[in-house]
Amino acid sequence: MALELDTMSVDQLLTAMNEQDKQVPLAVEKALPQIKPVIDACVEAIKNGGKVIYMGAGTSGRLGVLDASECPPTFGVKADVFIGMIAGGEQAIRYAVENAEDDKVQGALEIEMHATEKDVLIGIAASGKTPYVIGGIQKAKEMGIHTVGIVCKPNSEIASLVDSPIELLVGEEILRGSTRLKSGTAQKLALNMISTITMIRLGKVYGNYMVDVQASNDKLRKRTISIICDITSVEEEVAREALVACGNKLKGAVLVCKYHISATEALQILKDYEENLRDSMEYLDAISAVY
Repeated sequence: MALELDTMSVDQLLTAMNEQDKQVPLAVEKALPQIKPVIDACVEAIKNGGKVIYMGAGTSGRLGVLDASECPPTFGVKADVFIGMIAGGEQAIRYAVENAEDDKVQGALEIEMHATEKDVLIGIAASGKTPYVIGGIQKAKEMGIHTVGIVCKPNSEIASLVDSPIELLVGEEILRGSTRLKSGTAQKLALNMISTITMIRLGKVYGNYMVDVQASNDKLRKRTISIICDITSVEEEVAREALVACGNKLKGAVLVCKYHISATEALQILKDYEENLRDSMEYLDAISAVY
């Protein structure tokens, strides 16, 4: 694809980029069979006390850090359940760090220092050949860690190395070599699926509500109350009182409001059912049916 971008009008450029971007969800759709087993592996890892590690350089690394950092406030998990490693460290999140992506030894060292055999390593590299990521994958395989590679090129080195390759074949970028475009968008979509569906499978979602959301600001506090009201059909003040009684635990407040039980009893039932709200509600529904 050879385009004289610098001679095109803004309208032409917008249309051209939009046409290219339309290819991204189609490429992700083709990779869905490759994404499913990765989600299964992530669910199993977290159930067994492991974590999901995203590892990448440049745009790929930043996308991994972004997805990992959004999981705690959205799903109420600890900060070490999803972690993002980027070549060059935290400085590289905002600034390019020269030669960091070429350091295979550093990639291996970081996995050796921070990973265990219980984890899943997801290497993210549009080119499929980033040395930093390859070093991490090779060390992870030595340690018996399940390895995943998210790449945007066919027949890549990383795809051949990992247990579970995810190939998002979006084609050549409109701006040659700029993998922050279609490749970055495709990677973000795949990461959205992996983290979100993993959390759904682990009981962090009821219906389409984020029932483990951390109410860390006014917007999220209002959302928490709204969720309780939507699920239980109580007034805001009732929801607020239940939430306080349950130590700001949304799931406990739902049980208090819906079944008129104490906060202590609600929290104990949640504990008995591994913090799964639907399972807890089905138990209480069954008890109610008996009486």
